[in-house]
Amino acid sequence: MGARETPQKTRSTANSDEAFLRALGERVRDARARRGMTRKILAHDSGVSERYLAQLESGLGNVSVLLLQRIAAALNLPLTQLLQPGSEQPAELALIEQFLQRLPAQKLSSVRSQLIRDYGTAHADRKKRIALIGLRGAGKSTLGGKLAKELAVPFIELDREIEREAGTSLSEIFLLYGQAGYRRYERRCLEKVVEKNERAVIATGGSIVSEPGTYDLLLSTCHTVWLKAQPEEHMARVVAQGDIRPITGNREAMDDLHRILRGRNSLYGRADVTIDTAHKSIEQSLHQLRKAVPIQNS
Repeated sequence: MGARETPQKTRSTANSDEAFLRALGERVRDARARRGMTRKILAHDSGVSERYLAQLESGLGNVSVLLLQRIAAALNLPLTQLLQPGSEQPAELALIEQFLQRLPAQKLSSVRSQLIRDYGTAHADRKKRIALIGLRGAGKSTLGGKLAKELAVPFIELDREIEREAGTSLSEIFLLYGQAGYRRYERRCLEKVVEKNERAVIATGGSIVSEPGTYDLLLSTCHTVWLKAQPEEHMARVVAQGDIRPITGNREAMDDLHRILRGRNSLYGRADVTIDTAHKSIEQSLHQLRKAVPIQNS
């Protein structure tokens, strides 16, 4: 007969379990926020109820491995990233690890030469493409269109390219294929845009920075500019445009927006240039953007 657990050991184990569940809930909530997903969307994509997700995110859910695997798949994350404490810090290390893990073993030997290409002659080539990143409402479409006109280069909105590639709207893509399906279209369309356009201004989706492989591709092929604003300005601009898709039915919209920005700040910060559009007119922001991008003579 095995030895009975002492009350002290039982209390210690219980405390450890509670701490693990709280940390797990926080990681799920942060991952959802970085992707701009409401709890309702995550519940739809994962097949896990909103009530269960609420319990999980509050640290009260005694989650099974199978359900957690479904949640990780809907977030397009490896299960280990949710389970390992501090697995998303630092951001650069997580991005590098995820990128390398997706590479076939026979391609690992080419990483060194690829890095040389990215920071050698390709470094000059990527400056001919300007990619604007940031949350919706930062001014990517407005400022990108005006800059492209001044530079006499194509203006490309990546989300519109995704809709053309899929033959349907973004909302239908998410409904039919979920977040992971959208990410596949996003990567494919970015590859095509880069291949077909030596010079261009590209407006990307706000969550592109959350997909390591796609974001690495963007950083290595384009001169990236983070258009930054205060959360309240993002919200006001989105509502003024009549596009409230990511916040519809979410009573904690502003809290979610603050969380999204906190979660993505270090990722957006990897851009070549940061331009703060807060409290600035379109003309003032365009003037800053014009000064920040490389002069394109060819």
